[in-house]
Amino acid sequence: MKLNRFIRTSHRWISLAFTLIVGGIFLTLGLGQEPAQWVYYLPLLPLALLLISGLYLFALPYFSKGHTAAPAK
Repeated sequence: MKLNRFIRTSHRWISLAFTLIVGGIFLTLGLGQEPAQWVYYLPLLPLALLLISGLYLFALPYFSKGHTAAPAK
C-alpha cells in the first residue's frame, strides 16, 4: 500500500506544480509581457506525469485483489 500512497501524494503535488506553472504563464501574459518560447513547454512534463499517475489511480480499483462486488438485491 505504500506505493499507492506515494503515487497519490505525488499526483497531488504534481498537480499543484502544474497549476502554478500554468497560472504563472497566464499571469505573465496578463501583465502584458511575452515570456520566452520555452516557457510554454514547462507544463508538459508535469502534465505527462499527471496522465500516467492519473491513469494508474483510475485503474487501481478495477485491478485490486480481493475486491468483490456486493450481490444485487
